[in-house]
Amino acid sequence: MTAFFEDIQIGDRFELGSHSFTREEIVRFAEKFDPQPFHLSEEAAAQTHFGRLCASGWHTASVFMKLFVATQQALHRQALEEGRTPARIGPSPGFEDLKWIRPVFVGDTIAYTQVVAEKTNHRGRPDWGLVRSDMLGHNQDGTLVFSFRASQLIERLPA
Repeated sequence: MTAFFEDIQIGDRFELGSHSFTREEIVRFAEKFDPQPFHLSEEAAAQTHFGRLCASGWHTASVFMKLFVATQQALHRQALEEGRTPARIGPSPGFEDLKWIRPVFVGDTIAYTQVVAEKTNHRGRPDWGLVRSDMLGHNQDGTLVFSFRASQLIERLPA
């Protein structure tokens, strides 16, 4: 997102990219950050309610963040190359309603999307607006597997 607060519309959609989850990376991530049996081996996962190896929800979230940041950086570079001044993005006041709706299994490809859901003025910072977006991850079948509502401070147009 390189648009200024005033130029952002509710419903604006940004495709952040997709990622295919492999057995090796699921296990590698789990070994370092979330060593649950259903993330570490097919045999152990078969004994759980998941029934097979699946990615940690934090793995799914970290891939989202990697793609989100890469998209932001690419849009910023593109704006500069086109001679446009990109809006500054301020700190995030946080997120809410994080959901891991369906497991992400070996071989699943998750497409991540940002959809602007709400805009409000920022009372404490008149040069900034607050944009809330739904961050979504759909698998290759179109099934929603991951979501949360994020907040971002976005620079307003200069007076």
